[in-house]
Amino acid sequence: MASTIGPSDNYTEGVNDNVSYEAMGENTSQTNTMELDIQQFIEFEAYVRIIIPIIFGLIVLLGLIGNSLVIFVILKNQQMRSTTNILILNLAIADLCFIIFCVPFTGTAYVLTIWPFGTAWCKIVQYVIYVCAYASVYTLVLMSLDRYLAVVHPIYSMSYRTQWNTIWIIIALWVIILGGHVPLLLHNDVVSYVYNNESRSACLNEETIASPYSAKVFYGSFFAFGYVLPLSLTCVLYGFMLKRLLYGVVPGGSQRAESIRSKKRVTKMVVIVVVIFALCWLPIQIVFMIQHFGNFNDSVTFVAIQMVSNGLAYMNSCVNPILYAFLSDNFRRSFRKILCCGYGQYTKFEYERTNVKMEKAERTTIPPPASKHQGPSTSPSTCTGISTTSLHTYYNNGENNQHTVNHCTQTEV
Repeated sequence: MASTIGPSDNYTEGVNDNVSYEAMGENTSQTNTMELDIQQFIEFEAYVRIIIPIIFGLIVLLGLIGNSLVIFVILKNQQMRSTTNILILNLAIADLCFIIFCVPFTGTAYVLTIWPFGTAWCKIVQYVIYVCAYASVYTLVLMSLDRYLAVVHPIYSMSYRTQWNTIWIIIALWVIILGGHVPLLLHNDVVSYVYNNESRSACLNEETIASPYSAKVFYGSFFAFGYVLPLSLTCVLYGFMLKRLLYGVVPGGSQRAESIRSKKRVTKMVVIVVVIFALCWLPIQIVFMIQHFGNFNDSVTFVAIQMVSNGLAYMNSCVNPILYAFLSDNFRRSFRKILCCGYGQYTKFEYERTNVKMEKAERTTIPPPASKHQGPSTSPSTCTGISTTSLHTYYNNGENNQHTVNHCTQTEV
């Protein structure tokens, strides 16, 4: 039985129950139906060897480039290190690890009839696959919690929605997940078998193969704690956020329109990322439930559905950077800056920050720009900041080669 979302979940497992009777010590004669099934699988394997390398290669290429760009942009730009973007950085790291440790080896296991990487790498790959899967989904929960605090409790949460607190929470998350999945290092191994008079091998979870009950516990837990629970928590948090954004007034002070618009933009982006994750991972979760709790059909059609579901789940690790590029001006302009081989100061560029900071209201005097027909003005114009949220908006006036701080335009910091 399938034991992971990685290399062991290939078509060789789909026919694992139909391994030759020689391997089982039983009668070697096969019925006409069995021969037909074997022929269908052999023809199916020929198509798999062509299609899988193309699709999985594209996923790896997009995932490596996209997630690397996200990591570089956030680490390079001090202005991009908000709490939300730090969580996006963690999600990109988890996705990048998933792309590196899962997709290439799963594709290899689909194409080859043996596991060529040895026992040690089998254990490591299966361990990292589940660690990254859980790290990704619970990072999305933290992103949703961060958005909830920023929207519903912007004033009360200012003292603990900080960069360092976010980093410590991320470290704690990884420690818990890494420690909780140590048993996978013991349960996974390379299993040899014979199919159609051919010696084959696969990287499998021996515990779930030996015990159907263990398989139910393993996959039931993965469905409950790796899909249903985190997404349920996310839905609850966004339900409170939606209520606040549509009907409520933020406690602790007024917020200006630009601050509210900034929160809505970032919240919209996080919501879409969560929804895409849920949709991409739903088919493979359904497949696992059918395999271990329903009527499992090891036909070519079902194995093909399982492979497509795996590919869709893997695709989620490369789609997030594309979403950032479409939904965030900051990421889009940063990506463009890097891809155009130029990286430096941004011109008239407003960074959307999501850390709300409390500051005293200040009155700032800003001299108006000199007119073309008049000398420099001697009467200053005044902009008074009266909101409890910060009024920092930084941009570089490239046309006049002057750095200006505009306190009249408010954005979240």
